[in-house]
Amino acid sequence: MVNHTPCGQHRSTHSPLAQSRGLAARHSTRPDAPVLPSWTEEIHAIIGPAGGRPQKLAIGYDWDMIASDAASPPESQPRPSGADSPRFAKKKFLHDATEHVRDTGHREFVRKALGGYYTNRDLQKARFRDWEHARDAASLAKWSAVNRLDELLPRFVANFEANGGQVHWARDAEEARTIVLGLVRAARAKAVIKSKCMTSEEIHLNAALEGEGYGVVESDLGEFIQQLRGEPPYHFVFPCMHVRRDEISDLFGKHLGTPPTDSPEELTMIARRHMRRLYVDADIGITGANFLVAETGQISITENEGNARLTAALPRMHIAISGIEKVVEHLDDLAVLLPMLATAGAGQPLTCYNTLYAGPRRPGEVDGPDEMHLVLLDNSRTAILADPEQRDSLHCIRCGACLNVCPIFKNVGGFTYGTTYQGPIGSVITPHLRGLSDWNHLSGASSLCGACTDACPVRIDIAHHLLHNRRNAARTAPNALEKIGHRLFAMVASRPWLFGLGGAVFRSMLPLLKVLRPPLLRDWLASRDLQAAPRQSFRRQWEHHQPDEQTRPLEGRG
Repeated sequence: MVNHTPCGQHRSTHSPLAQSRGLAARHSTRPDAPVLPSWTEEIHAIIGPAGGRPQKLAIGYDWDMIASDAASPPESQPRPSGADSPRFAKKKFLHDATEHVRDTGHREFVRKALGGYYTNRDLQKARFRDWEHARDAASLAKWSAVNRLDELLPRFVANFEANGGQVHWARDAEEARTIVLGLVRAARAKAVIKSKCMTSEEIHLNAALEGEGYGVVESDLGEFIQQLRGEPPYHFVFPCMHVRRDEISDLFGKHLGTPPTDSPEELTMIARRHMRRLYVDADIGITGANFLVAETGQISITENEGNARLTAALPRMHIAISGIEKVVEHLDDLAVLLPMLATAGAGQPLTCYNTLYAGPRRPGEVDGPDEMHLVLLDNSRTAILADPEQRDSLHCIRCGACLNVCPIFKNVGGFTYGTTYQGPIGSVITPHLRGLSDWNHLSGASSLCGACTDACPVRIDIAHHLLHNRRNAARTAPNALEKIGHRLFAMVASRPWLFGLGGAVFRSMLPLLKVLRPPLLRDWLASRDLQAAPRQSFRRQWEHHQPDEQTRPLEGRG
């Protein structure tokens, strides 16, 4: 059952926002300490009871204050070989990017779709009294939570379990899949329905469930379309933003047997009619979590379609999957984070459905599952936590704003990245999640224009983090050819006569190089014109245009 408030926000009687204060008061006495797995002790070791946490919170914090307490990130997992190797990802990225940029029709379609987003986003930003101050507040809320994760995570778990929920800890993707499969088997489930959950994409949950013979259906419209197409999400907020309406109509006709239509409303109703029976028949509903409120032990889920509510409320078991970094301390923090997420992510004042889940159905309640489980996933997040320079990448609220403004994403598309999290923020965190030496090419796929940093609602300095990844890759996994090239350049540049001689030779050979197109210039010349070389070097031109000492005007003379 759902109540509709006058302001347009939807509140579930399963976990009413209006009663949240009472819920917080009910748990004002600290519940018994939860049982935590041994690996969570690393969080306490990284942050520390006294060291590692600044005495006073401030926007302009200094990471040097906690650098001495940071642990070293764990080594990456063993790398597979062949076409499945992450090393293959760089070649595939370059190949797919080259192919995609040639598809001007696709690029134009994506840019046109984002044009409407820019208009709506700027309109909603203007409604804030001070957008930049709101960014400061959102950044501080996440910064405070991440830097107190050793305290807030157990507090959330204790309150969540006091509400009747059950928590499962997963060190990596394999453990998370094993936990979910165990729950599904124990429930003797036959059908699973799932709302949008990028964390489940991160652990490849659908493939694991289908491999065990369980039917899984995505209830989010965009995710459902991508599932029918056999593709991963193109964008982690707009999964099918690259698909045209006629393609969706043909897809529904092929799989659902519906007549062709060009109406967005009718296409939506087709999916709704198909989903309604699935909600009732499903034994298990799987969702993600936008935020975990430590103060009340509630899970916050924000959406626009209402499918997550049905996914959580109708099946007899609700399984939520979340990264450990989604914790926030206070319910009040959502007052700034939810509007910022909606504005930055979709150009909305607030998403249509904002729901807080406080455990399974209680006596007297009309909706909600019999059991509620939460899988808390690490999957190298503690490695990022241990990096004082890049710890704030854990502040990400998955709004997708950085993707929407990134010139690289708009030109190469979402599939080219080959990762769960695309765009600038994906290029920052994927090397941590999957290995820096194998995925550092993503950090190089950036113009460093800084648009991502300016767009981030929680002030993650994404552009500088990309530079950090490049630097760290050069230190830990240097490319032999690049290393030789840099040494040769340093040797030549430190000798002016040799630098000048090299420039003269290059200028004389440039016409021949444009004809021969050697490997180092071939890709560049494929889409660019190389201008003719000047007759003289810049140094010669500078010397020629400098006024003579005797004719140079002297300042201060009368």
